[in-house]
Amino acid sequence: MKDKERFEGFPKECVGFFRALVKNNNRIWFENHREDYQNFVKKPAEQFVVGMGAMLKKLIPGIIADPRTNKSLFRINRDTRFSEDKSPYKTHMGIYFWQAPFTKMESTGFYFHLEPPNLMLAAGIYMMQKPVLSLYRRTLSDEEQGANLMKIINRILRAGDYELGGKTYKKVPYGLDAALKHSELFLYSGLHTHIEMKIPPQFYTHECVDFCFKHFKIMSPLHLWLTKLMRRES
Repeated sequence: MKDKERFEGFPKECVGFFRALVKNNNRIWFENHREDYQNFVKKPAEQFVVGMGAMLKKLIPGIIADPRTNKSLFRINRDTRFSEDKSPYKTHMGIYFWQAPFTKMESTGFYFHLEPPNLMLAAGIYMMQKPVLSLYRRTLSDEEQGANLMKIINRILRAGDYELGGKTYKKVPYGLDAALKHSELFLYSGLHTHIEMKIPPQFYTHECVDFCFKHFKIMSPLHLWLTKLMRRES
């Protein structure tokens, strides 16, 4: 990779762009600042995808890191067709690394989310498709399998300020065994861990890749468990 293409950190103008966009979420302002978006947001994000992808692929073969828009880099335009909020642009940056051979939005993966003043890093699957959810529930109906998943989750949660997300039910759905020690996991239709923090100083340097990778590595056992589950379903 040429030096000029190597990731050297996100510039402060990246954060400034999103702070200004919150106050000026309209097409005229964006078009007047499109060059800022290209130079301070999109270009370093593409470089980050390449750098992080190289590290993740060493840890987990089959991870897809595609720097194109609508691939690893989420588009900044909002889909307002069915939303009461007609603001045309997202006021955050989202980057996703997902597991082959599954499709991007159905797969488990690693997520990077910048929304000033915070940075969030996550791993897992946001929402399981029905066949995967059904297999997930059948798998957890086995006491040993459920205990193994709980060990993975607890190990991650004890490693730092990580949280577990994806809970959508208030009580165990009908037909599932609420008496199991790990029955709490039946309340989830997505399963992901995440950590949220104020934007760290590493964000602005080449160390951002290593910083994020360390968190992704801690959360990776959940990704691997879900990958194994999805491969059984497919």
